[in-house]
Amino acid sequence: MKVILASASPRRQELLKMVVPNFTIVPADIDEEPLLNEKPQDYVERMAEQKAHTVSTENPQSLVIGCDTVVVLDQMILGKPKNRQEAQAMLKKLSGTTHQAMTSLSLKTPTESILHTETVAVSFYELSSEDIEKYLSYNEYQDKAGAYGIQGYGRLLVKKINGDYYSVVGLPIGFLNQYFKTLTK
Repeated sequence: MKVILASASPRRQELLKMVVPNFTIVPADIDEEPLLNEKPQDYVERMAEQKAHTVSTENPQSLVIGCDTVVVLDQMILGKPKNRQEAQAMLKKLSGTTHQAMTSLSLKTPTESILHTETVAVSFYELSSEDIEKYLSYNEYQDKAGAYGIQGYGRLLVKKINGDYYSVVGLPIGFLNQYFKTLTK
């Protein structure tokens, strides 16, 4: 069965190669604005499902993988910052706190639909203004939920995590690997 990743994320593509060496990339063009009063888990699951559904409609005989990641602090979604100032404000909020990184994965095949969500607790060090400015100078915050990438220089901001590291990066490959093993049986 053809495997399609409904994401343009280079991080997700790199991770998926660990589990499935051959797949196609078909990014889903959807509206990613949260609904009014939408809970973070409902939002991230809706995004993953919409991405997978949008691509699977055009590719009904394929296995389509839709995925979305958000950072949540006090039930508030911290999405991708629009600019450096917004990234700076997000990092100030995350400084010295423990937040959640939620990644939802939607798998659609001709015969089944699976939704899986991982929530990981991520604790940040207390960050000085200089720490934040130095991190922002790497421009790594762009296109990253919560304005940081744990797989890059963002790891210097993180004191500890409790959960699946790869879910924080954006793709729970352990879960995916287990799923693919069931397909080959």
